[in-house]
Amino acid sequence: MIAAVIAIAGLAALFGLLLGFAAVRFRTEGEPVVEQIDELLPQTQCGQCEFAGCRPYAEAMAAGEADINRCPPGGEATIQALAGLLGREPKPLDPSHGVEKPKEVAVIDEGLCIGCTLCIQACPVDAILGAGKQMHTVIESECTGCVLCVEPCPVDCIDMVPLPVTIETWRWPKPAEPTPAAPRSAETTG
Repeated sequence: MIAAVIAIAGLAALFGLLLGFAAVRFRTEGEPVVEQIDELLPQTQCGQCEFAGCRPYAEAMAAGEADINRCPPGGEATIQALAGLLGREPKPLDPSHGVEKPKEVAVIDEGLCIGCTLCIQACPVDAILGAGKQMHTVIESECTGCVLCVEPCPVDCIDMVPLPVTIETWRWPKPAEPTPAAPRSAETTG
């Protein structure tokens, strides 16, 4: 009888250790679907979707509280990817949230900049360098093109310019939609 109790206690301890190890080793941080959605979003943190950033928008989509067509920076490609991931029908971009444009970056006219730091405070990704009463500049590789820095600038020295097309950024243009062919008449076939 003592041997049976020791054997069961030993098995319970062994399984407890295995379950504890598995819980630590295979733990997931947050919801995996939210992570997958967040990876598909462009990470501009622009707020055009009416959420504070890409992560809150991903959480709302995973919970079924937001539609997949609210991200102008991601455009049609992101909508298609989200539809595939979530098993929903793709929809056209909701124009109330903006229109799809080529990727842009902020450029500061350094001669006009007064160093007010309002653009630095507005930038969600810290792509603007500068100090109070000093000239500011944009780190082009970090700028997401969210446009949030343009409005607070009191001297209107920030412009959004399209990124130049390079080997790394060039993409094939989408094919034109085929036009329906005119029906062939019997006279032309023969």
